[in-house]
Amino acid sequence: MRGRVRFLDIGPLRNSRPFRDLWLGTSASQLGGHIANVAVLAQVWDLTGDPVSTGAIGLATGLPMVLFGLLGGALADAMDRRAVVRAATAGQLLAAAGLCAQALAGNRSVLLLLVLVAAGAASGALGAPARRTFPVRLLPSGQVASGLALTNLSFQAAMLAGPAMAGLIIARWGFPAAYATQTVAMAISTLTVIRLPVMKPEGAAAAGSGRRLERGERRLERGGWLIALRRPTLWGSMATDLSATLLAMPIALFPLINEVRFGGNPQTLGLFLSAVAVGGITAGLLSGTVTRWRRAGLVQLSAAGVWGLALACFGLAGPLWLALGCLAVAGAADTVSVVTRSALVQQETPDAYRGRVSSMEHVIGVAGPELGNFRGGLLAAATSASFALVAGGLSALLAIAAVASANAPLRAYRTPPPAAAKPTVSGATEAVTAAS
Repeated sequence: MRGRVRFLDIGPLRNSRPFRDLWLGTSASQLGGHIANVAVLAQVWDLTGDPVSTGAIGLATGLPMVLFGLLGGALADAMDRRAVVRAATAGQLLAAAGLCAQALAGNRSVLLLLVLVAAGAASGALGAPARRTFPVRLLPSGQVASGLALTNLSFQAAMLAGPAMAGLIIARWGFPAAYATQTVAMAISTLTVIRLPVMKPEGAAAAGSGRRLERGERRLERGGWLIALRRPTLWGSMATDLSATLLAMPIALFPLINEVRFGGNPQTLGLFLSAVAVGGITAGLLSGTVTRWRRAGLVQLSAAGVWGLALACFGLAGPLWLALGCLAVAGAADTVSVVTRSALVQQETPDAYRGRVSSMEHVIGVAGPELGNFRGGLLAAATSASFALVAGGLSALLAIAAVASANAPLRAYRTPPPAAAKPTVSGATEAVTAAS
């Protein structure tokens, strides 16, 4: 038993039915989302044959995620978070059904397709901050990191299996079947969310509604968006993630590096993405060890540094096996960094602030990679793909080292021991003190 736990801790799935429901629903929606992403990309290309139009998919996805992610954070700190996630998941279900309907109707309008994509992205972003706060409320503090590791593992598995399934489904049954698969997945996710318990925000942010706010509560409300700047552990963790993705995101460079170094074989291009996912899944399967390292800040800093170094090595790698190995290491490091960051942010944030802080984390997680891909593409166009990868990876490593040097609280941070009670915040005075 002890040996199994050392690799993958499935205790959160065994011990908490609400978390198990959440995990199953999230896994289904992620798999359906990856299938739909491939279908949208293929359908837009089929309709236009224009790379600008396929690039517009990113715009239709990214902008709603940023705007509605921030709105979702405010809502998550003002009302029952389960209700927010229920409404958001229902919106995603309707958007998925709309995609299926337009494919069945033989739609030829790219604009309609992008509007439906934007609607689904907006709905998902609206519920994302509230959804991020669930594990810390559903699990004991000692199992939060393990729960997040399981969630990340399902994401990596969906990223590996989803595109392959999409290719098979589209080739055999066409776009309607791919979108129908996503619709079924979102229906499953909706049913699991309905079963979750009520999760109103703890602390004064929610208690102040319907009556005059006391002085401490007014300070709490004003400080809701500033707590991440006031706590070195929070801003340091987010700055580490932003440094890694903004400066070293490699996805946009995959086609160019494949063309220049490996002959442009599309199968090789697919192997690049698969290698990242395989590394992430491997790290997820070994997460039982990682989540028991209580020095979460140091673990995140180290993993983010390995990510940058591995991508710099990928830029120099000659043989294909070495390039794929570097990407697998990068994928594993990314998983470790994401799991430790997520656990740290949720456990360090008082519950009255978790929605807004989670929305900031969500926006950084969305905008960082997209801007990082854009930066890498510009630099590669001006120089070369290899230079962009090496410079990006080393720049990320230096930026992460700077964050570590300037942020002693993050380096020294330790997660609560397993026997500790779940962190809660009850009352305005406690929450205001935490934000100061």
